[in-house]
Amino acid sequence: MAGFREDAEFGFRPRPVYLWKRSFSLCSFARCDSRFDDALRLFYDVPCDSNVVCWNAVISGAVRNGENEMALSIFSEMCSENLAPNSFTCSSILAACAAAEKLEVGKMVQGCAIKRGVSDTFVGTALIDLYAKGGEMGEAVKAFFCLPTHNVVSWTAVVSGFVRAGDSVSALNFFKKMRKAEEVNKYTLTSIISACATPVLFKVAMQVHSLVIKGGFYMESAVATALVNMYSKIGADDFTEKLFWETGDIAGLGSWANLISAFTLSGNSQRAIALLQKMSRQGEKPDEFCISSVLSVAESLHLGSQLHCYTLKTGLCMDVAVGSSLFTMYSKCGSFEDSITVFETMECRDVVALASMIAGFVEHGCADEALVLFRDISSESLRLDGVILSSVLTACSALQLMKKGKEAHGHAIRAGLDADVQVASALVTMYSKCGSLKPAKKVFDALQQKDSAACSSLVSGYANGLRIDEALLLFREIRMSGLAVDSFTVSSILGAAALSDRPTVGTQAHALAVKLGLDSESSVGSSLITLYSTRGTVSLCRRVFDKILRPDVIAWTSMIQSYAQHGNGAEALRIFDRMKEAGTDPDAVTFVSVLSVCSRSGLVEEGFRQLNSMVRDYGIRPGSRHYACLVDALGRAGRLEEAEEFMRNLPVEPDAVLWGTLLASCKLHGDVELGKMASEKVVELEPSHDGAHISLSNIYADLGEWDRVEELRGRMRQIGARKLVAWSSM
Repeated sequence: MAGFREDAEFGFRPRPVYLWKRSFSLCSFARCDSRFDDALRLFYDVPCDSNVVCWNAVISGAVRNGENEMALSIFSEMCSENLAPNSFTCSSILAACAAAEKLEVGKMVQGCAIKRGVSDTFVGTALIDLYAKGGEMGEAVKAFFCLPTHNVVSWTAVVSGFVRAGDSVSALNFFKKMRKAEEVNKYTLTSIISACATPVLFKVAMQVHSLVIKGGFYMESAVATALVNMYSKIGADDFTEKLFWETGDIAGLGSWANLISAFTLSGNSQRAIALLQKMSRQGEKPDEFCISSVLSVAESLHLGSQLHCYTLKTGLCMDVAVGSSLFTMYSKCGSFEDSITVFETMECRDVVALASMIAGFVEHGCADEALVLFRDISSESLRLDGVILSSVLTACSALQLMKKGKEAHGHAIRAGLDADVQVASALVTMYSKCGSLKPAKKVFDALQQKDSAACSSLVSGYANGLRIDEALLLFREIRMSGLAVDSFTVSSILGAAALSDRPTVGTQAHALAVKLGLDSESSVGSSLITLYSTRGTVSLCRRVFDKILRPDVIAWTSMIQSYAQHGNGAEALRIFDRMKEAGTDPDAVTFVSVLSVCSRSGLVEEGFRQLNSMVRDYGIRPGSRHYACLVDALGRAGRLEEAEEFMRNLPVEPDAVLWGTLLASCKLHGDVELGKMASEKVVELEPSHDGAHISLSNIYADLGEWDRVEELRGRMRQIGARKLVAWSSM
């Protein structure tokens, strides 16, 4: 070696006596993962001439170290030197192409091997693996049958390929043929166990489990872990737990994670948490998979905070999956500020984390922040996925920002995700809510697989746009095509029926909801209450409401509004009390209905009490409509001066709605001076408001100020404001 170093140092061409030493050293360095850099340095420092062994050594070393691109680059250099690759070279390069997912390059290598007559079991097996990992199982099977002899590696490569492609039936068929021709090994069994990880193959899974015991593979760590994982995915929690305690010491930490994951997937959160606690008591250290699984089902902020502390102590908080689970847990437990803090402290964020945070912003009504985050993602040139785009489109729907929605649509087209069902459904919803039904229908028609969310969005869009016939026609097409109808679709068509002048349509939709067992769903019940309330049949509204299994805030609010609209204020307030007793927190819309009840029923003091409760007990900031209800309550009671004083002391500037409410009360009680001021305020804030112009004109006429009447009517003609002629279908 000293002579070799001396020659290399001075750049002399190595003498033939040192060729075998150089090859031996290069091969030794390449086989040792920690010395691959030395092998690479030696390879480039000393010319290799036509020594294919040296080229093969450095190529295989690169593949072994995961440097697949480097292996392909060295192979390209080798070809440029007009060196003929042998079977060892081709098998190594085909392995690099499979690992780097470069199927087309692999096909060129195959062509090179065929041209040079390089063909043996190693090359054939590498070809099978290449096509299997590239998703071309037909070519993989063809390569398998072209092999002169089959060994356990080639059989396992085909079986694993079918499992990876999700074709469990073909994998099992090949496995049966393999057992007749070749002995299976632990790698074959782990692949076939993965193929059985579905409930429909439970009996086959039991047979494979028996084969594992019979073949003596029960003590293999990889096989034991695969069995635990298989039963967990099947949903057989008892089998999973029994097998875990039998093989726990063999399978190691991975089985703890599989069992915890099994409990979380089946919704058994208590058993998952108990297992994590037992794991800690036994001295095992939960890894990122265990923590992420438990965080996904943690519904207690106290437990979630404890797990957060553990991740900080162990450094697991730096893991992307753990960080995503942490801020999702805080968001789900109602501590959204902590959720944002965790997200901002994450050093590394993947697409899943970004999608989860955008969805969290949308869920908590922070659609603006969701769009800001999406803009940051776009500027960083990260690869967008369907979850991110659908969440962003949901934010655009909430804010009715069609321009931003179109930008997201453009991103979807560039990323090739415009045909994705989730994204397309979000696009239909976005265009529908923004009132742009033509592009919504265009996207809907282009959907190869139409889902209920897209259908209900478009039906709802037609209904909200008062295109009732088109909404009903689309619903008929959905029924005729055999698409599943869910509660959202039915509630959308009921909303359309409530706006139509054909009562039989609503009755038929109600009958369909009962037939499908959807009348107990909160969304359907809320739409039915609205439907029957517009018809004036409050008794039917109450009957529908009582059939809802778990009324949400919308259902409770719909029932309160129904009673309020038909003058039954006492019953509306009783329903409101029942809502709070049931543990459902009212929202801003609910309080508008309650304050409206107080206004119409003359309950002025009760109205102020409810307004204070809204701020104090529920942290809801009052808006213009809430204040307008109290102004109306004071006005109906004839307390106009108090109403004006209340408006002037508001924390916000009174808008046209508030002044218009005061104006209506002034007309009711004949307060001309205050009415004049209110009318002028409305006209000032909304110059095109025809009602305010007419009211102010009438007040000027009553005061005999005809010059002002003429001036005001001239102004109305200039801006195009005119009194709408009333009409009736009676």
